[in-house]
Amino acid sequence: MKISNQELNLLKDKAQQALTKAYAPYSKFRVGAAILTDEGNIFTGCNIENSSYGLTICAERAAVASAIANEGGEIMKIRAVVIVTEPEKPCAPCGACRQVLSEFGLEAIVFFQGQDQEIKQLTVAELLPEAFELTIRHLHKP
Repeated sequence: MKISNQELNLLKDKAQQALTKAYAPYSKFRVGAAILTDEGNIFTGCNIENSSYGLTICAERAAVASAIANEGGEIMKIRAVVIVTEPEKPCAPCGACRQVLSEFGLEAIVFFQGQDQEIKQLTVAELLPEAFELTIRHLHKP
C-alpha cells in the first residue's frame, strides 16, 4: 500500500496533536499515533498510563479503538500508521500493538523513528512476521 506525501504529512500532524493529549505522569514519555483507514478517515490515539503499569494503553491501540468505534470492526482496514514521541526517541510499536495492527492490515505501512534515528517505513507484516491468526473451522454435519 502506498500513501501520498500529503497523507503522510497530515498523519504526522494528527499524531503530533494526539501526543499533546497523552497521560504519561510516570514515564514522562508521550506517544501519539494516527491511522489512515481504507475509507480515507484518520483516527488518533495517545498513550494512557496507569499506576498499575500493565493497564497502560498504547497510542496505537487507542487509535485502533477509535477507528473501530467509528467505522465498525468488521469493515475497518488500516492503510497507514504514524507514531511520534516526546521526547523524540526511537519507538517502534510494541508486540501487543503489532498484533492488534495485524488484525486490521498486515500490508499497512507503519512510520516510526528507528534506533538509527531515521524514520522507518515498514509494513505490519514486516514488523510481525508469522502473526498469530485464529482460524475457526466450522464442523459440518452430514
